[in-house]
Amino acid sequence: MLQEGYKNQVSVERPLSKPAQNKSMLSRKFKKQLLHGFKWILALIVAFIILFPIWWIFESSITPAGELFKKPIQYFPEHPTLASYDYLIQFVGLLPKIKDTLIIVGSTLVVSTVVSIMAAYGFARFRSKWLAFAVSLLLGSMLIPEVVTARPLYEFLQTVGLYDTYPGLIIVYTSGILPFTILILQNFLRDIPTSIEEAAAIDGCGFFQTMFYVILPLLRPAIATVCIVNFISCLNNFFTPLFYSNGISVLATAITQLPLRDNMYSIPWDLVSAMGFLIILPIIIFVSIFQKQIMEGIISGGIKG
Repeated sequence: MLQEGYKNQVSVERPLSKPAQNKSMLSRKFKKQLLHGFKWILALIVAFIILFPIWWIFESSITPAGELFKKPIQYFPEHPTLASYDYLIQFVGLLPKIKDTLIIVGSTLVVSTVVSIMAAYGFARFRSKWLAFAVSLLLGSMLIPEVVTARPLYEFLQTVGLYDTYPGLIIVYTSGILPFTILILQNFLRDIPTSIEEAAAIDGCGFFQTMFYVILPLLRPAIATVCIVNFISCLNNFFTPLFYSNGISVLATAITQLPLRDNMYSIPWDLVSAMGFLIILPIIIFVSIFQKQIMEGIISGGIKG
């Protein structure tokens, strides 16, 4: 009986024959290719859903106004033209609006990033009840709707002479994105061990040398992530420049200044599409340039050291 049991065990553990092994390998390879193909199909579907509206906006911006509602629908214009963009430059003042947008958004990103790094470092490295209270107030300010503080902030800017000025708008833009930026950078800084800074201090590095040569390189993915998020937020901010400025106009509010060509009920969809594409284009370029740093920041934020 022992011999029969041993034979049965041997027969059970006997390796598969070559045809069976080849069939199993082909089955696994087919399943892997099928899964890979499914991922590609899903990625293409998602990309189409995201990119088609962008293409439709661009296509509408280069289509003559008389052909926009032509039937059947044409997804490629027969007579492409840049007349809408030329009209925006000559009659809507597109170039000054682009200049104002670059000044305000660029300055806001620089100021908010510098201030946020210093504040996040202090909140992450020093512990006290007053700092914890300050962080709570900072995060609590994110819960206050912008429209609630609009009236007192409007009167304050007028009193101090900052209404309808670049510094006033930069301050308002910066105050709106500081809480989020500080929160994100603080979480990244807490994951950086203090032993790295101690080692740099032993090697003779001062505080600013440690910040520039040790901390900032490690924070680069996080900085890129918050910069792209803040860039999109500032570029799409419609309420702030509309409420706190009169002569300064940015791209987000320029869409309200488009002229009505034929009558008061006719919306110039070609101009609206051209202005919309000009607002989207900087975001596409910014993300394309810094996509590697953004992915590193997202991955680093999801992994705890």
